[in-house]
Amino acid sequence: MRGLSSAWGSLLAGVASVATLPVAIYLTRYSERYDLIHGSFAIPLAGALGVVAIMLGARAKRRSAVRLGSGSAGGVASVGRVLGIIGVCLVMAGVVALAVYGLLEYAGSRD
Repeated sequence: MRGLSSAWGSLLAGVASVATLPVAIYLTRYSERYDLIHGSFAIPLAGALGVVAIMLGARAKRRSAVRLGSGSAGGVASVGRVLGIIGVCLVMAGVVALAVYGLLEYAGSRD
């Protein structure tokens, strides 16, 4: 039963990881107090959720490989791991975008 709960936890963390940055960006569009750059505060949260999804997915895959009759946990864990990897890739893209923004701000302030 534990492998199945790890698998579903991996899926939930993976979905949350993939959704965190787009939701943060969407919310900044309709806020008067926050700009797009403030959405970057969601980067560490999305990264942590992605890592948790990958780790829980790996744990569930190991447990379902050892036990008989827990085939559904393996599929759910695989989806959770893939979503976690996509979430981490989105985080890396966000870090690159933030670094380019910082570099452009620095270059623009030197003129």
